[in-house]
Amino acid sequence: MATYDEPHAGPSLRSITADLDRNEKKILSSEATLNSAGRRRRQEPFLEEGYRQPFSIDTDRIMHSLAYTRYIDKTQVFYLIENDHITHRVLHVQLVSKIARTIGRFLSLNEDLIEAIALGHDIGHIPFGHDGERIMSQICHDNGIGHFHHNVQSVQFLDRVERKGTGWNLCQQTLDGILTHDGEVHNMQLMPQRKKVFEDLEKEAQSKIRDPDTPLIPMTLEGCVVRMTDTISYIGRDIEDAIRLGLVQRSDIPETCVRRLGNTNGTIVFNLVSDVIKSSYRKPYVTFSPEASEALLALKTFNLERIYMNPKIKTHLGTIKILFELLYDRYLTDLENNKTASVIYTQFLKDMSPAYLAQHTNYEIVRDFIAGMTDQYFLRLCPENIRPKPMVW
Repeated sequence: MATYDEPHAGPSLRSITADLDRNEKKILSSEATLNSAGRRRRQEPFLEEGYRQPFSIDTDRIMHSLAYTRYIDKTQVFYLIENDHITHRVLHVQLVSKIARTIGRFLSLNEDLIEAIALGHDIGHIPFGHDGERIMSQICHDNGIGHFHHNVQSVQFLDRVERKGTGWNLCQQTLDGILTHDGEVHNMQLMPQRKKVFEDLEKEAQSKIRDPDTPLIPMTLEGCVVRMTDTISYIGRDIEDAIRLGLVQRSDIPETCVRRLGNTNGTIVFNLVSDVIKSSYRKPYVTFSPEASEALLALKTFNLERIYMNPKIKTHLGTIKILFELLYDRYLTDLENNKTASVIYTQFLKDMSPAYLAQHTNYEIVRDFIAGMTDQYFLRLCPENIRPKPMVW
């Protein structure tokens, strides 16, 4: 029970937090991750003396990060298109957070951990979405630092780049959920791999850099929920955006998908969320029913063929590739020649911690600099005469 520090003063904040921790054990599922289980690399006495719970602190730290601020101008699917109603990355992560917390509430999971993972999961996305990611991955591979993968880069930013290279010291469970979210991979069921330690985080990140197809599984049920929700949140939303842009018609959606999931984003989200809750209730895993999983897979195939690979939205891809190579070579040369007037020094490396500088090669520093750019900042650094012009839709 809460204790009182002095007469009429009310209970102390720490004692109220202790009550919260005790109530978690009563209210949350036995499969949930308790706040008391949160593990950080470095102890922080200030946190231990405070009253906030670990995963709530992680959420706050992610939201106050510079990388989170830059979500506002990061491509989700459609780039270089002038249309104010097209989804950007910032909205996507908010939708993932909301939908995942809804699922987590019905499954009696830790909503603070879910929110932290959801808000941080795409922080490593590079300019121009997955097209930009594929281009950067080839550049990184050609320069001997492995492939680029936004999951790994999200952890890189939060753990090693933010706060001038000191990182946010987030809990392992949060970082693990971010690293393993893989929303593009289709899974009917996810069973958490619980027995991980901090060393596993680095091993799995390096495995992903060597081979982007390396399968990774979250260590918590909350991480599994976010991973499932990533797909739920974008699949119908991307269709609505594509319809708005005239790339597809609602009548094009496969009839088998429509019968099971509906033909609007609202009905698709509702039916998938309902299915996950019913199928996963009181289970040690998160799962879709076979019928919903099959319909979702068919819908992902439809989106890939009719939307993501649609040549109408690839008009500027060749130019974007040239610009990525140009900027990477420019800032690599600036580092090698110690050109301190370059923006990579003045806007990225200024006051960077010695530890970051010692632990990263020039190739990795340039990767981090470009990966953190917004779409517009990237373009502003490119020669004006070859910048692609946005299309009006």
